[in-house]
Amino acid sequence: MLSAKQIQHYEQQGYIILNDLIPLHKIESIKQQANKLVMQWAEDSPDHVFTTKDNDRSDNNYFLESAEKIRCFFEEEAFNEQGKLVQDRALCINKIGHALHQLDPVFREFSHQKVLGDIVTDLGMVSPQIRQSMYIFKQPNIGGEVNWHQDASFFFTTPQSVITLWFAIEDATIENGCLWVEPTGHLGPLRERFNLHGTQTTMVNLDETPWPTEQSGQSVEVKAGSLVVFQGRLPHYSAPNRSAKSRQAFTLHVTDGESEYASENWLQAKTLPLHGFNNV
Repeated sequence: MLSAKQIQHYEQQGYIILNDLIPLHKIESIKQQANKLVMQWAEDSPDHVFTTKDNDRSDNNYFLESAEKIRCFFEEEAFNEQGKLVQDRALCINKIGHALHQLDPVFREFSHQKVLGDIVTDLGMVSPQIRQSMYIFKQPNIGGEVNWHQDASFFFTTPQSVITLWFAIEDATIENGCLWVEPTGHLGPLRERFNLHGTQTTMVNLDETPWPTEQSGQSVEVKAGSLVVFQGRLPHYSAPNRSAKSRQAFTLHVTDGESEYASENWLQAKTLPLHGFNNV
């Protein structure tokens, strides 16, 4: 699937961009399904706001139990001082997570495409296992910032194995909060690790290397249907979306079954089986 040049770029820079990989009719199918899930969602918890400014999820069962469920989370700025939504509810949802690839038939078919298995296999995975899926809305006007982070902090394996597949559902631009990465940043250390003990979570500092900035990072502007693939230690972030256009994306986090998946990771497969890319 991948050329030698693409594999080399991934190994050296920590990411690759595969433009126009997914046919737009497939992109439209999961976009419509995401909208349907939002319309059907019944709010059932006060802890349904998602933010990366504070990663303490202690005792937040709504979040912690979403590992094997389909749940919606509001944008951090979705509510005004009176506790009312600042715009239509459908335009206030931050994301849907985290088992879309398992529990929803439309997302399950999309997530298990053979081409995706070919890609991660070309990048060295022996036994790919999809750990998490998220549909991210990055809503107009109130789309929240996602701080610089490394996905290996949340999917800690020995040796490191997590690969992120980031699908552009809509055009992603600087204007509407596109992805930013730090080229070659994956060659540096893992800066922190997110641990779960019982219902208590902690972010453990591992290294004091400063996080990149937009000056040292690289914006990743891509068209709908494109796929960005990046290594688990690659620092990445996205700015707030203050434009009138949303920036919808879908992500899969994949680990290698040949690596040891840490028991302290918040996301654990307890009832749902782990699958690769040929199991629909």
